[in-house]
Amino acid sequence: EGKIASEHLYTFFLNMDVFPDLPLCEFGDVYEQQYAVALFNSVRFEIEGGGATQSQLLHRKDPLAGHSIFSGSLFQYLEENRKWRSRFISVPNSYAISLYESKTANERGLHPKATINCAGYKALASMEEYMELINTSLPGIKAKVGSNPFIKCPSEFPLILWHPYARHHYFCVMTEKEQKKWHAVLQDCVRHCDNGLPEDCTVQTPAFTDAVRLHRQAKGHYGTWAMMCGKPPQILANLVMETLHPELRNVIGPRLKGKMQQRQRNWMLISDAVYKQVLAQTTGQYEALAEACEVQRPKLDAMLRTDMDQMITAKEHVSSKIRALVLPKAEQLLRTSIQPYISSILEALMEPTSRGFSEVREVFFRELVEISKNSLNGGGKEKLGDHMDRLSMLAFHPVKMQSCYEKVEELNLEGLQQRFDVSDPAVFVSRAQILMREQMDNAVYTFEQLLNQSLEAKGENDMCKTIQCCQDRVLKKYDYDSSTVRKKFFREALLQIIIPYMLQQLSTSCSPVLPQFKELIFADFSRFLLVENMFEEVVLQSVSKDIMMAVKEAAVQRRHNLYRDSIILTNSDPNLHLLGENPSVDWASKFGADEPESTVDGGLIGGGGSGRRRKQVVSMIQLDGLPLPYESCLEVPGVELIPEEDVEMSEDPKSPDSVNEIRDLINPVVEMVVPVSEENQSEVTNGTEPATGTVTVEDGVQEDVTHVTTVMEEVPMKSPRDKSSPQSLLQHLMGSRKQEADKAHQEETAIKDAIGEIEIAVQEDDSERIAEVSAAESDCESSPKLPLAADTGSRGDSGFQSPTNEGLDDSEPQPMTNRLNGQDKIIDPVEVEVEI
Repeated sequence: EGKIASEHLYTFFLNMDVFPDLPLCEFGDVYEQQYAVALFNSVRFEIEGGGATQSQLLHRKDPLAGHSIFSGSLFQYLEENRKWRSRFISVPNSYAISLYESKTANERGLHPKATINCAGYKALASMEEYMELINTSLPGIKAKVGSNPFIKCPSEFPLILWHPYARHHYFCVMTEKEQKKWHAVLQDCVRHCDNGLPEDCTVQTPAFTDAVRLHRQAKGHYGTWAMMCGKPPQILANLVMETLHPELRNVIGPRLKGKMQQRQRNWMLISDAVYKQVLAQTTGQYEALAEACEVQRPKLDAMLRTDMDQMITAKEHVSSKIRALVLPKAEQLLRTSIQPYISSILEALMEPTSRGFSEVREVFFRELVEISKNSLNGGGKEKLGDHMDRLSMLAFHPVKMQSCYEKVEELNLEGLQQRFDVSDPAVFVSRAQILMREQMDNAVYTFEQLLNQSLEAKGENDMCKTIQCCQDRVLKKYDYDSSTVRKKFFREALLQIIIPYMLQQLSTSCSPVLPQFKELIFADFSRFLLVENMFEEVVLQSVSKDIMMAVKEAAVQRRHNLYRDSIILTNSDPNLHLLGENPSVDWASKFGADEPESTVDGGLIGGGGSGRRRKQVVSMIQLDGLPLPYESCLEVPGVELIPEEDVEMSEDPKSPDSVNEIRDLINPVVEMVVPVSEENQSEVTNGTEPATGTVTVEDGVQEDVTHVTTVMEEVPMKSPRDKSSPQSLLQHLMGSRKQEADKAHQEETAIKDAIGEIEIAVQEDDSERIAEVSAAESDCESSPKLPLAADTGSRGDSGFQSPTNEGLDDSEPQPMTNRLNGQDKIIDPVEVEVEI
């Protein structure tokens, strides 16, 4: 298959005149232009200052320092040999998934077998979702409904990482609990890696994002882009593949042979090989491009600070000319095609986003309630330290935050996506989830600092009251910051939806006229003042007022708990931000709490032998009764390519469906009976011991022996003289069966006779029975009817119990009497025993 992929790639590259060099060269020119513009905006903002709203909550710089996210074992499907093998996976604070041969390899600091960067991936938890994406990968190939994939999972709980260009990764676990936890962890890895552009880089990040946007617009791609994820080299690789991938598919797709599953598998291998080559080129070229721009930065910075006033004046002059041309057309477009939809778009964004932020508040509040209950119940400072240690990582616990993230995933822009060219609402979902996580961590960090300050000032007396006061202060600040963050998010989302649509509609009439405005800019300033950027700023200003008014009206109406802009919490805690310079509180050492084993990752910090272990955010999965030794590297038999449905399938062994079956297939057990003499019995003991050697099984194949388990059983053996012929054994067996039948017939006859005697006694003359009733009542309180006697609950084997026997010892069998006819008659209990 690798040979087939190489041949197809060689054919494709021969037909390509220029590989990705041309697209990257075009992007490089755009990036250098946008770098100068971004530097101009950064220096201007530094000189003039800005009125950004101050956050009420504190923000810590490196919340995951000294922590890892999760680690554990699961099965991975290997493409090389089509086998499922057990892997130990570690997720450090960089969210890059590391796969090890075993847990021991991770603890020893060995290099991982593989590392997965999850940027651009989708975490799937069902094979149906995966097949929907796979069946559209090749043109002209449509799988039948319910068709089998080219891999078969050995359990019902798969986990798949899907990428439109790179290799897919297949995992599986054995329980639903494991699947939910791993799925939440993988989703968090994707979410974090997608957010790869640092916001604190005020020059490189805006320069890169604007260059990517303008490069795509030059090719006619307006609107949001789902693959704007990862670090710059990954984004550039996705940018190249956006054009290259369809060409590759059209050239190689028709040449793929074999069954549908085989073609799909080969296509993915080819796509992954191309993506790796493209990523290798974009990585090197972007590093060279960024370094070249950074070398020129001091010179450009000096020019800007010298002539900033003149540049600002020149920009305002040119912008006014462009505004006179563009504004009438923009306002007309705004009135007819945009204003009627602003409220609908805003409502679609506000509803799920506000529910998500409310759920963040609720999850945070529940954790604080648990801490308060602990203080009321006298849990002690050690227990408090344990609770606070877990609370400090609440924002980065993907399982606990999953309910918050799910609220935002309900965001739906159906009906608006095609009109405004929104490729995927996942762009806004991911951004909202990142903001939710930041707000949760800010609230947790602020609570930690306030509680630590209060404990140092007041001591540990009245702990519950202290916690309650800190909780109220933090929740009030969270409500304010949550409103501020959401309003900013709504404005940015509306701009990302509306501005590309307006640019696409206005570019036809305005773009040809823009070059004439370049003559109004001095040559020395032309590097920092681009008419294309001024045109976009004019369009943005034309719609910004309407967007601001729409968000403001939603806040005035108190919809979704948004604060009005006039409500400003200033100096509510003048000394609070001084606490923001303090490091995070180490609650475990502060209160002397023991570090639980479940919160320690196996990997050492930095992979060295420092002896310090990372605290793990998500606890390990503990499964009761799981016989699988997850720490060892186990191999699960792979499943060959499944033929299409119209092909007759042979009766091959099915894939193992349970852990025990998988274990038995991995380590087959051969039972052998070895006689031991009486003299050597004392030397043999039960147990399992490692051993080496070979054993010949029934089919003549020699198998290696790794362990020998000894089980001693005493089996009575007859001497050769006592052995009987088959005929005598058969006669003996038939005779024993006949004796058992005769015995059963005798017992049945005795039971019938006893019942007959009872019925005769019941049918005696009524007068005699009336005369004797008083005597009978004194001796027997109940009538000898079988149902009533059964209901009284007997203590004897017969099912009948006389009141006269209550004082007798149960261990001694007593004869039963029948006094219905005024005379005692002893009845054998065996004769009246009835089995139901």
